[in-house]
Amino acid sequence: MSALSLRLPDSVHRHIKELASKEGVSINQFIASAVAEKVSAIAAEEYLQSRAERADKSAFQAILAKVPKREPLQGDEL
Repeated sequence: MSALSLRLPDSVHRHIKELASKEGVSINQFIASAVAEKVSAIAAEEYLQSRAERADKSAFQAILAKVPKREPLQGDEL
């Protein structure tokens, strides 16, 4: 594990301290978790973007064309 020196505005630090306390974790653990969530979100977005770039629009349209044209079932119209 590595150490990182981080400068935060006092207001952000106070907010993090409150949130970490509510969650019952240390500030360090709270920040590490928040950063891990952000890294995961960015990785997921990049993965989905790369998948989208490989998509075959005509194949997608052909699949959609097979869907029956009918009114939604009761309860599905919302």
